[in-house]
Amino acid sequence: METAQNAAASSTVKEDLHERIRRRAEELYVQSGELPGHDVENWSRAEQEILAETENMRRRAAVVIKVNGVKYVGEYQPDSSDGYTPGEFAVGSSVKVRLERDKMFIKRPDGKELETHIVRKMD
Repeated sequence: METAQNAAASSTVKEDLHERIRRRAEELYVQSGELPGHDVENWSRAEQEILAETENMRRRAAVVIKVNGVKYVGEYQPDSSDGYTPGEFAVGSSVKVRLERDKMFIKRPDGKELETHIVRKMD
């Protein structure tokens, strides 16, 4: 059952999404030299871009590290990973790992640590 608070939050999210699409469509219009007659085209492209961007924000990013025969899956937030990009660790390479409660800290090649939240442990 949806509460009034949930309905209001959902409405706000939809309005924000609509506004982001509208602004992007306007940017596309200006970038194209303000050519008339391309409203639907600009809106469609803007909608595709914004929805793809939104979907990327929802995706969970993770690394799998094997420590003493146990595999750990650690999720991290790409936007707060201090520039970490998938592929920094070669498959099968040796890395330094620090485990603390439900966190896993992985030493990156540049000396920084990637902080993850352990979501799965496989023996």
